[in-house]
Amino acid sequence: MEHARDLTLLPKAHLHLHFTGSMRPSTLLELADKYGVRLPDALTAGEPPRLRATDERGWFRFQRLYDAARSCLRAPEDIQRLVREAAEEDVKDGGGWLEIQVDPTSYAPHLGGLIPAVEVILDAVDSASRHTGLGIRVLIAANRMKHPLDARTLARLAVRYADRGIVGFGLSNDERRGMARDFDRAFAIAREGGLLAAPHGGELTGPSSVRDCMDDLHAARIGHGVRAAEDPRLLKRLAERQITCEVCPASNVALGVYEKPEDVPLRTLFDAGVPMALGADDPLLFGSRLAAQYAIAREHHGFTDPELAELARQSVRASAAPEGVRTQLLAGIDDWLTTP
Repeated sequence: MEHARDLTLLPKAHLHLHFTGSMRPSTLLELADKYGVRLPDALTAGEPPRLRATDERGWFRFQRLYDAARSCLRAPEDIQRLVREAAEEDVKDGGGWLEIQVDPTSYAPHLGGLIPAVEVILDAVDSASRHTGLGIRVLIAANRMKHPLDARTLARLAVRYADRGIVGFGLSNDERRGMARDFDRAFAIAREGGLLAAPHGGELTGPSSVRDCMDDLHAARIGHGVRAAEDPRLLKRLAERQITCEVCPASNVALGVYEKPEDVPLRTLFDAGVPMALGADDPLLFGSRLAAQYAIAREHHGFTDPELAELARQSVRASAAPEGVRTQLLAGIDDWLTTP
């Protein structure tokens, strides 16, 4: 039997990681104690909460847990700690580049307003990058549950700070609410400002939401996108345009999008030529980080080491990393593959 190489040594880019959801469980408990926040039992049980977000009640519970965790981030030092620890975890898992996604409006009330919140986050990213050596950039994400005018405000803010490390613009929360086309102007502002478009789609709803992200928002990447596997013609379009799907296998199972890890259509997407960037989404709630997503591809889908190396390459190619960083990471992937 072929020796299985260590997946934590495989260089890779992490393109789908949410801000609060990147927190270590131990850090959440410490911050909750610091601020006297009473957390739901699901966040203190010592194991990932049981979630199912395929109906509105389940999604609401997921959001309530996320909001409870976010309420424990109240000071610049909390933000600094969160980003530094997220970077440390990625480095342990072989991450060589991280693009972390955040809606700064969620943190603005505790940090002095929207602009101060963005500056605190970007300062934390700079500090964490120096501390760990990991290249880190930011995607600003609008909330599709809010008014599209709010998204336009965020898009302008993201463009304003593009020279400080913001590289993309996203759209998150429940795909079943808010049409993608309602946010087309916000995404136009972001694209015109040089940011890549990376909205969520094809997770809680089917292939149509992926098509909407492509046609209405001109997405360069799709957050999740796995439901595209249900439409062969859509898979062909994604492959032809080389639009990367940021696939988060553990998250898909935890939220009930698929029943078992082997049900996540990794092989279908891969064989169709659709680029993928595996991501951890919200490790705080789903219990696994970056390397574990590659382990799912290996253990449940039979991905060989050359195929896993190609997945890592796809993550690097889809990133906003500078050319020198890409070259270094791609060379490291080749070295991993040639080392017994």
